[in-house]
Amino acid sequence: MDIIRIIFSILLPPLGVFLQVGLGMHFWLNILLTLLGYFPGLIHAIYIIAKK
Repeated sequence: MDIIRIIFSILLPPLGVFLQVGLGMHFWLNILLTLLGYFPGLIHAIYIIAKK
């Protein structure tokens, strides 16, 4: 299941975080990071998915 979340994170980082943790603080932080730049959002999403 983590592979699917990582693929979704590559396409749209907040989607992968949402599938992992729901509408929590990490989701909103990832949206902010993605708006500031794609790669910070992607790195954060991969970190959140790999951490759990």
